[in-house]
Amino acid sequence: MIGVFDSGHGGLTVLRALHQHLPTHDFLYLGDHADAPYGDRRPEEIYELTLAGVSRLFDRGPRLVILACNTASAVALRRLQQTWLEQAWPGRRVLGVLVPMVEAVTGVPWMADVAASRQAGEARTIGIFATSRTVDSGAYPREIAARAPEVKVVQQACPDLVPLIEQGAGHDRLQDAVRRYADALMIRLDGVAPQAVMLGCTHYPLAADLFTTALPAGVEVLSQPDLTAKSLTAYLQRHPQFDRPGRGQVEFMTTGDAARITDLATRFFGKPAHFEKV
Repeated sequence: MIGVFDSGHGGLTVLRALHQHLPTHDFLYLGDHADAPYGDRRPEEIYELTLAGVSRLFDRGPRLVILACNTASAVALRRLQQTWLEQAWPGRRVLGVLVPMVEAVTGVPWMADVAASRQAGEARTIGIFATSRTVDSGAYPREIAARAPEVKVVQQACPDLVPLIEQGAGHDRLQDAVRRYADALMIRLDGVAPQAVMLGCTHYPLAADLFTTALPAGVEVLSQPDLTAKSLTAYLQRHPQFDRPGRGQVEFMTTGDAARITDLATRFFGKPAHFEKV
């Protein structure tokens, strides 16, 4: 069984892709809806909440947990891996959605000896749309620069996009918000279109077509769920001790109102998802 943690609904877009790529594996999803959203919380709060969520999943059996939350991945993952995981849960692993995106942009494997082995590639410009906390963490620019310093990274925070998506806002309201953020990014770039943009929040794939429309023609919009699923598939091939197919079952847990979350979840997961309160 593989655990998937998110602050709310957004991680269901990642879970959907994981389940499609690994249909025989069992998944256990936990959404910390009671404490969502994480995007405006202090870093220490994000760390403590993420630690609690991962621990809760490990208690239920998974030996591998995916942080399907950009904010948690950007703010908490490295600290969890370096200072807590091996002492608290030896032999377990926690991975995040940030790594597959950085690998896709740079073409450099995460564990490569970057300084010794990489060759400079083509200079490119990448735009990143994300929550305010993910932008403030600087995680994406930092990790991309370490692997591909020739890539220019320009970030644009989208503070009200997650609430709009979770509220089920209509097409016109979402379109106006996305267009506003796309225009703001283009102003930062002096009107010169980037080669690609990253949707650095797992909610944003639900508005991916709106980003494509709002941006200049030819700008590639990178899909985080698909990249994460492909990355996990490759990881399991390299680490067969975590590759334990089951019966293709998916279970859903929430710290919030299970009935309300169940009603909202179908839009994110693509089919009915019955949540259990924990």
